Amino acid sequence: MRYQAQRLVAPGTALVAASLELPEPGPREILIEVSACGVCRTDLHILDGELRAPRLPVVPGHEVVGRVAAKGAEAHRFRVGDRVGMPWLGGTCGACEHCRAGRENLCERAVFTGLGRDGGYAEAALADEAYALAIPDRYDDLHAAPLLCAGLIGYRALAMAGEARRIGLYGFGAAAHIVAQIAIRRGCEVVALTRPGDSRSQAFARKLGCSWAGGSDEMPPAPLDAAILFAPIGELVPRALEATRPGGVVVCAGIHMSDIPSFAYRLLWGERVVRSVANLTRADGAAFMEIAREIPLDVSPTPYPLAEANQALEDLRHGAFDGAAVLTMR
Repeated sequence: MRYQAQRLVAPGTALVAASLELPEPGPREILIEVSACGVCRTDLHILDGELRAPRLPVVPGHEVVGRVAAKGAEAHRFRVGDRVGMPWLGGTCGACEHCRAGRENLCERAVFTGLGRDGGYAEAALADEAYALAIPDRYDDLHAAPLLCAGLIGYRALAMAGEARRIGLYGFGAAAHIVAQIAIRRGCEVVALTRPGDSRSQAFARKLGCSWAGGSDEMPPAPLDAAILFAPIGELVPRALEATRPGGVVVCAGIHMSDIPSFAYRLLWGERVVRSVANLTRADGAAFMEIAREIPLDVSPTPYPLAEANQALEDLRHGAFDGAAVLTMR
């Protein structure tokens, strides 16, 4: 049997449609019949060659939702027919100092879905069952897909913000629109800083409960306890530091960012902290899915058929929609 996929053949080129032979799952693998896959900015970084795939061609996509169609002889976590999610973290060594310390997100031999192994821009995908996630029933496949990275990375970034009560989100896309709802539900004040002049995204942020929304070239109305940067623009780091109170933290949540320009030490002084978020752990996945089960998150997907994956990526690049793009297989 064969299935349809969209593959990256060379960096800097468009995805190419392919008909592939359906693979057999290995001993601890599950074969997922994919129903939806979110389109993430990380996919753009891979497409543009800013993140180098260890092998090509590769099928992108790491916000994968589908059902178990087959499983290996040693795969026992899920049953055939179960709905599962396939996130960015696709495998780790389990033996290095990071893995042993519970920081598998830093494993130097980690395998990432849609980068080191084929992902979900396809009708089928293989996953190591140990890294797959159960998905709350309250979300259908279309609305569940963005939870697998936008939600997970947003959740980890929010955790890095510590006890912050006034939080600024730079870039109000797939991740920010989910994490804003969680933070507001926890009693935080959230402000959104979008592309300058992007009145549509600013209105979207206010609709979701943000107390203020403006351009990233503006200062928020009051100093921030924490700023989370989802926009991959290095020059926003000094701006966010300037908007953050002494003792505050600036969290860089993207996997890739343009170079951070030099800035005056006074912006860092006052025990401000700049830190990054690197990947995720399975514990993050389990904890976030519990939150998503309890809180009815308003996920805002824009669907595209699989054949229009390139258009979805370009629309993401140019900010053509609010929320998240999701490829649908049927």
